[in-house]
Amino acid sequence: MTAQKNDADRRAAAQHAVAEHLRLTAAGHTEEWLKLFTPDAVLEFPYAPDGMPKQVTGRDALRAHMSGFPETFDVEFVDLVFHDTVDPSLVFAEFRSTGTALPTGKPYEQTCISVVRTNGDALITHYLDYWNPLVAIEALTPNDVSSDPDRSVTFGS
Repeated sequence: MTAQKNDADRRAAAQHAVAEHLRLTAAGHTEEWLKLFTPDAVLEFPYAPDGMPKQVTGRDALRAHMSGFPETFDVEFVDLVFHDTVDPSLVFAEFRSTGTALPTGKPYEQTCISVVRTNGDALITHYLDYWNPLVAIEALTPNDVSSDPDRSVTFGS
């Protein structure tokens, strides 16, 4: 019974870290957001387009990567669903972002799946982020410019 309670506590803490990640990202609180990650944490984007990193490692790199997000997107993360795993430190989360690309005023509606690993202190060690970069490219492309699938998008440095 103790192991099950310990697993339940670890799972709840890991899921809380992911929920806080979404809350702080949407609020533009980058410095607070960084405290959710270990110093050597990895943020990975398997579908990153050319011109955007597929992997960002370490808090300094995470800060630089996310530095422009609050000026780029005004979003809210909604419909958060967690899927339990055998490993209580591993989180599978589905959610949507709904909002606006600030440079263009265009809607930004994104569906995401994230696979997140945490350590014993419920700090994020690895965040695998599955999102559609084409949605971001379209939202950030001004109406008077044709969409270009080769266009890269950045919201960091």
